[in-house]
Amino acid sequence: MISEPLSDMLQLLGAKSVVTGALIAGGSWSISFPPPDRIKFWGIVKGRCWVRMGDEPAIELRAGDVLLILQPSPMTLTTDPDTPSVGIDEVLSKANGEVCKIGDGEDFMLIGGTVMLDPRGRSLLFGALPPTIHVGSGVVQAEALRWILDQLMRERVDRLPGADAASTQLVHLMFIHILRAHLAQDDLMAPGWLRLASDRRFTAVLALMHEQPGKDWSLLELAKAAGMSRATFALHFKAAAGMGPLGYLTEWRMHLAERALRQDGVSIARLAESLGYASESAFSHAFKRVTGRAPKWVRRNDSAAESASS
Repeated sequence: MISEPLSDMLQLLGAKSVVTGALIAGGSWSISFPPPDRIKFWGIVKGRCWVRMGDEPAIELRAGDVLLILQPSPMTLTTDPDTPSVGIDEVLSKANGEVCKIGDGEDFMLIGGTVMLDPRGRSLLFGALPPTIHVGSGVVQAEALRWILDQLMRERVDRLPGADAASTQLVHLMFIHILRAHLAQDDLMAPGWLRLASDRRFTAVLALMHEQPGKDWSLLELAKAAGMSRATFALHFKAAAGMGPLGYLTEWRMHLAERALRQDGVSIARLAESLGYASESAFSHAFKRVTGRAPKWVRRNDSAAESASS
């Protein structure tokens, strides 16, 4: 199978999406939320509301809108700023399964989800995305998101056979579509791996580096794969990634190494060889230069922490 950059990165991040529940509301209502400790997203199935995060201006959300939240600030979801807020814990305490209700009627429906990442994945994704991503119902990607929202609501409310498995797949698909909507706004994206992964000029190049990270790639070979001269390739790649092609290759190798050190039983010497290093000491030096930690320290401490968490 040919490597695809964004899929590779999501797998490396350990990204897993989970439905947290549905909210059905009517009339005037207001719910307060503590600062989220992980990525949260809301999809508006029906109606409209306002969300305020910290001291930021309120954002209006309408049916078909989706909001991805990385900002660790207290939040208020409301139809009326003058309505006293009820804490989310109180709302959850009265929930019927995964469906919460507040107010009178069913003017409003929302699906909530969260994205779980491994520790390294969290820093990589948070560093690549803005504090919030608001995908409005009028953008090109909204049609697919609307279908996912409607299907998710059906799964959660009707509890169809296989609802949990279907919801997990649907909510992860929603997360990918949110990222796609963000990627479509190239002018808003800072240089980095996410912008690079969305740039079709480098799809073939990234596939080569991701599939064969241990190969001693030359700048000329990579430029030929992109159909550019060496100078032009280096210039455009750095503008998209924020670093040169060979620097990116080293970063990719170290991300793979971190995952292997946490999850695999392969020896450090064998890992070094698979990633193109002539010796364990050369690999260890490069690893510490990029990550700030020694490979043995990562294997000992990160693996223990991951086991304890599991």
